[in-house]
Amino acid sequence: MFTTSQQGGAHILVFPFSSSGHVIPLLDLTRSLLNRGLVITVVITTDNLPLLNPLLSSHSPTQLHHLVLPSPDIDDASSTTHPLIAKLRSMHAHYPFLLNWFKSHASPPLAIISDFFLGWTHHLASQLGLPRVVFSPSGASAFSVLTSIWHDQPQNENGNLDFVVSFPKIPNSPSYPWWQIFHIYRMSKDSDWEFFRDSYLANIASWGIIFNSFTELEGVYIDHVKKEFGNDRVWAVGPALPSNDDLMGPVANRGGTSSVPCHDVLTWLDSREDLSVVYVAFGSWTVLTSKQMEVLVAGLEKSGVSFILCARQAGDHSVLLDGFEDRTAGRGFIVKGWAPQVAILRHRAVGAFLTHCGWNSVLEGISAGVVMLTWPMSADQFTNAQLLADELKVGIRVGEATQKIPDSDELARILAESVKKNLPERVKAKELQEAALNAVKGGSSDADLDGLVSRLNELKT
Repeated sequence: MFTTSQQGGAHILVFPFSSSGHVIPLLDLTRSLLNRGLVITVVITTDNLPLLNPLLSSHSPTQLHHLVLPSPDIDDASSTTHPLIAKLRSMHAHYPFLLNWFKSHASPPLAIISDFFLGWTHHLASQLGLPRVVFSPSGASAFSVLTSIWHDQPQNENGNLDFVVSFPKIPNSPSYPWWQIFHIYRMSKDSDWEFFRDSYLANIASWGIIFNSFTELEGVYIDHVKKEFGNDRVWAVGPALPSNDDLMGPVANRGGTSSVPCHDVLTWLDSREDLSVVYVAFGSWTVLTSKQMEVLVAGLEKSGVSFILCARQAGDHSVLLDGFEDRTAGRGFIVKGWAPQVAILRHRAVGAFLTHCGWNSVLEGISAGVVMLTWPMSADQFTNAQLLADELKVGIRVGEATQKIPDSDELARILAESVKKNLPERVKAKELQEAALNAVKGGSSDADLDGLVSRLNELKT
């Protein structure tokens, strides 16, 4: 394995998409690449610069550089109505600047590692004669589904939201109702749709791909991607997460400053019995509807379980939460803002995780060995929920977006069941936790990471 003392590794450009859920895992990977001796330049937008600061403070400026771009100005993208495409177009506008930066650099990077939303960087890399490596912040299963959607373009002529789309070429032949298909694909076919499709198909044409996943978790899907790519330049290097030793330092607030001190949350958890607490969080972007929030708090109240709740609702819900907080005082801890999620999940008192099934949360839950209660809301989350509940058997289905909101009594029953110590899902979760730990400590992910670094260093010659 390479170490930081073995300087002189290949110079690589790392370019995350400007969203914390995409920046965080790619910076976790960057830390591993730096520890193996690579020289890295990170392209970062001004709003995400605080996320990079812990790495900048802990690595030599001769090894880690950064190139700061203005934060995406969505107001400038007046031709589009979707905020994701507006952000993508705003980032694409930096293409000429980056091209000139490469051409004027005395010792430019030898390859580009960029987020799968930044498919246009494949065209940039091709123009520069460099390999581009895709970083997927989603798992290999979700990547396979999304790639198939854009490549094969399934049609729903009648516009029926319950129309089932099947993917027989993908292992386990997954299928989804139309309303669960990626929302950008379901838009009208216009210039924005074509822009996104071209960007995503550029991923397939790229030199290689990195997954924040591991063989024991998604081996059959990783093999499928290798087959589709037609080469072995597919690396599964996850879960890329901080170690327990890092959690009380700057890394504890990776992704944002917690709205409550990490110490306060962990002290509260210290007073709870092992595996007795349900952690409830729906990611940094999900905003619950009033109906979802009402069912959620009613289920928590009826369940009698101890819990930590970190969730946002559209509109003013302070009265609802204040009354709920009073009624559940002593067994509930409400976080109104960003939470130190990794530290919470790894605490001995947490037994279950009610989650929207974003891939970062999936990996954090698996690495903590907790039972996963799935309530996916959009995008790849439906595929991730299916993986957890139906294939890996570490998850219990709770709901699906606003189409399948559970009854509060049923939710209460599931919550109470989820903290039982002898659950079959808990046994599976502990097995998968051990596999995740072994993968990054001398196992499959370590081997893939070393293989990736070796291939990148070969570019120097």
